[in-house]
Amino acid sequence: MSGISRMPGRGVRAPRRALLLSSLACASLLLAPSLAAASDYPNKPVRLVVPYPPGGATDVIGRTLAQRLSVTLGQQVVVDNRAGAAGNIGADLVAKSAPDGYTLLMGALTSHAINAALYKSRVPYDIEKSFAPVAIVGTVPLVFVVNPSVNASTLPQLVSLARSKPGTITYGSAGNGSPQHLAGEMFKRMAGVDMLHVPYKGSGPAMTDLIGGQVLSMVETVPAAQAYVKGGKIRALAVTSAQRVSALPDVPTAEEAGLKDFEVSSSASWRRPARRRPWSTA
Repeated sequence: MSGISRMPGRGVRAPRRALLLSSLACASLLLAPSLAAASDYPNKPVRLVVPYPPGGATDVIGRTLAQRLSVTLGQQVVVDNRAGAAGNIGADLVAKSAPDGYTLLMGALTSHAINAALYKSRVPYDIEKSFAPVAIVGTVPLVFVVNPSVNASTLPQLVSLARSKPGTITYGSAGNGSPQHLAGEMFKRMAGVDMLHVPYKGSGPAMTDLIGGQVLSMVETVPAAQAYVKGGKIRALAVTSAQRVSALPDVPTAEEAGLKDFEVSSSASWRRPARRRPWSTA
């Protein structure tokens, strides 16, 4: 784990590797003093670009972080949702922004790992050179959820239903290549089922259609799904983490539900545009 150094400024150095932080609170308390170490930073609002629509896990984490940092820094941190192209539009906006510490990216597994591998020729930025990592601020478990109309209260029952109706049970996702999509494909392969993928432009729109019954199931992030699960608008079948999730303590893990070695998580990281010349190490 590398140390933290100051945000860009006159004679200021920046970290070259991400700092792993255990929680959002830790991120706001430990990272902010380092940012504020530059005497004139921040002297205006900071923009935190979330490259997805409102309502998804990255948006939830970004807004929580922005709220805490606004208090800690004494300067407003404004969330700017720039959705589209599975996170590429917002990420490209930040990559082309001035490297002055006032435009930050709430990156995620999609915009900073999956896209670079699956859509390398179409990604408009260099994943290694266009950004400077600041911190990993969250690791996010996923959860299997279904519309209440689906005749499945457990994961094995969903598997049986999907096997009885091959190619007809729909599952939504935050978009092609998203962690939700890949988790769904992994589930199809491991469970030996044929389900119909319906990609959306983010978790928010997908969740809206799941609640409305336009799609029947999803493998969605816990932060995006938990309120609807607790409100009875959707039904949780299993979480994708190795252990049960405190937010949904009664929901078994996928392995407990019979899907051996099924474990998937997403992550959110905080990044800023890189300078045109390499930074010195901390």
